[in-house]
Amino acid sequence: MELIVGGAYQGKLEYVKKTYQIKDEEVFYCEEDAANPQLDLSKKVIYQLENFILACVKQGIGAREYLMDNRGFLENKIIVCMDISQGIVPMDREMRAWREMNGRALIYLSEEAENVVRIFCGLPHKIK
Repeated sequence: MELIVGGAYQGKLEYVKKTYQIKDEEVFYCEEDAANPQLDLSKKVIYQLENFILACVKQGIGAREYLMDNRGFLENKIIVCMDISQGIVPMDREMRAWREMNGRALIYLSEEAENVVRIFCGLPHKIK
């Protein structure tokens, strides 16, 4: 598994497409308003994992547990997630829960990933 993280509009998907020669049809775009949050594990890339995690928060589903249960299906995936841990802690309870669940999911994924890359200003920085 490859984990790609970084802030908003930092070039994460562009990096993935260029580095791994990924086509648009190989990318699953997560939705934040999904009534039944699921990942399309048939795709090579899972993009905007933070949206899936927000959908899990809204539906009362443990995103980290979902990822753990599907660990075997994630082994050859490239997971792209926005880092939402920076800045002011949100006042809204749901947004705080999202921030926490996103952090815990990224901790789990970074432990499982073969490589972890942070993208900043379009530049990759290998963390693991």
